[in-house]
Amino acid sequence: MATTPTRSPPTLRREALRDALLSAVELLRKRRARDIPEGYIDDYVALNWLEWNGGGLRLTTTGDNVCQQLIRQLG
Repeated sequence: MATTPTRSPPTLRREALRDALLSAVELLRKRRARDIPEGYIDDYVALNWLEWNGGGLRLTTTGDNVCQQLIRQLG
């Protein structure tokens, strides 16, 4: 009997963050960072997908690459 590999909680969290990234970026564009779910900003910064810049958040090169991958997948 074959078993399917289980995903660890960090892997599941990263997938949830990835799934929500485009929405988070749109909220940042609209200057509504307060609407990003609690804890996501810290995790995005830890993943180097977002960075603090002059008191605001911006997408990093890594974050932009992840967004581009997501857009291609949706495409």
